[in-house]
Amino acid sequence: MKQYLQFYIDGQWVNPSTPKQLQVINPATEAPFAAISMGSKADVDIAVAAARKAFISYSNFSVSERVELMENVINVYKKRWDDLAEATSMEMGSPIKHARGAQAALGLGHIKSTLNALKNFEFETIKDDMILRHEPIGVCGLITPWNWPLNQISAKVSPALAAGCTMVLKPSEISPITGIVWTEVMHEAGVPAGVYNLINGNGPDVGEHMSRHPDIDMMSFTGSTRGGIAVAKASADTVKRVGQELGGKSANIILSDSDVAKAVADGVDYVMDNSGQSCNAPTRMLVPADQMDVAIEAAREAANKIPVGDPSSEDTEIGPVVSELQYEKITGLIQQGIDEGATLVAGGPEKPQGLETGYYVKPTVFANVTNDMTIAREEIFGPVVCILAYNSEEEAIEIANDTEYGLAGYVSSGDMDHAKQVARQIRAGQVAINYVGGTTNTPFGGYKQSGNGREKSVWGLHEFLELKAITGSQAS
Repeated sequence: MKQYLQFYIDGQWVNPSTPKQLQVINPATEAPFAAISMGSKADVDIAVAAARKAFISYSNFSVSERVELMENVINVYKKRWDDLAEATSMEMGSPIKHARGAQAALGLGHIKSTLNALKNFEFETIKDDMILRHEPIGVCGLITPWNWPLNQISAKVSPALAAGCTMVLKPSEISPITGIVWTEVMHEAGVPAGVYNLINGNGPDVGEHMSRHPDIDMMSFTGSTRGGIAVAKASADTVKRVGQELGGKSANIILSDSDVAKAVADGVDYVMDNSGQSCNAPTRMLVPADQMDVAIEAAREAANKIPVGDPSSEDTEIGPVVSELQYEKITGLIQQGIDEGATLVAGGPEKPQGLETGYYVKPTVFANVTNDMTIAREEIFGPVVCILAYNSEEEAIEIANDTEYGLAGYVSSGDMDHAKQVARQIRAGQVAINYVGGTTNTPFGGYKQSGNGREKSVWGLHEFLELKAITGSQAS
């Protein structure tokens, strides 16, 4: 079992203030494959002090110096591609093909998009007799989730680095090894000491202290809505900026002018990506009531043909979910859907045949779901699709917006003008027509309890900048 027992603070690997280990579980085997140290308030204080000290010099780096640094990060990242993909597969059960082609690829994509934004960003302009300056906000606390670890680390570290900020990263303790390898990339790329720091740990011991810390100027958090509320409350006393990308229960409106069977099958496949562990997954599928039978057959066929298995196999499309806790939550909600009267079309709470070891969940589809059922209200965060019927377009839009979340929405239609008309009425931060999703240049974030602020490219860069107005400089 590999040991990753040090933190990265002030440009070097250091021992934790108080030794405390946590085993990292491979969800495909239910066995530990690595061990990390869990941090404390004392470790946060040391890391924040290093970041605060480094900010004095790094905030004055020229754009060209930051561009060169990010280009170095890109070059080293490419060299460590397979290591990053393997770590993702081992710690969260991502099929190796998906770990290489999606997980690792998105991490690199965010660095490239941010670099391009940095090269074209005007940090100082003159407007209406004012000098307008965009300046780095300061020391940033970054807390990232387990489901897309490289995607979320890169979506926060890249713009912070580009903006001239310094930072302390706390990745999820469930999937921390990608964070370790990412840190090795940062070190080899020559990121100056103290600019980037890594501490592993849990929310109560590390995350909360980061949020409360008076020398952290901004918290950027991705995770559950419950976790985001805790970060916001802890940050309130120091009035720091808080960026949040939280939960979702995204609606997928399949309009009657679409090829319903194809749209349903494509929607099922879309949800099952990453074993359903994506906050923007279109898990509430809305179909015309008179097309429910067509939808059921298309969904059943699509779900039953998705290969579930060992994530190390190139043929696997769905691996296990990330942990025993998530497995119990997902299968419990599947059983609750059955108990509340939804029609089980495919899957169920039992493990797939031949996969008794590992946190495997069958691709599951429910039909005849109503929007007041638990499975339609709660974020299941697993390979589960709920099909709901609607009798009019107005009703579909009403159902889509009848949620506390607003991260994403989806519209399927054979008429682009019609699709755009419906998309404009969905209360969500990103709406995909016919499953054409965003890129690393697309702003990402949510309405309502799905968070605030936007990540990716220039949108993410703005999150880590303060705006200063200098007046009187043009007076004659």
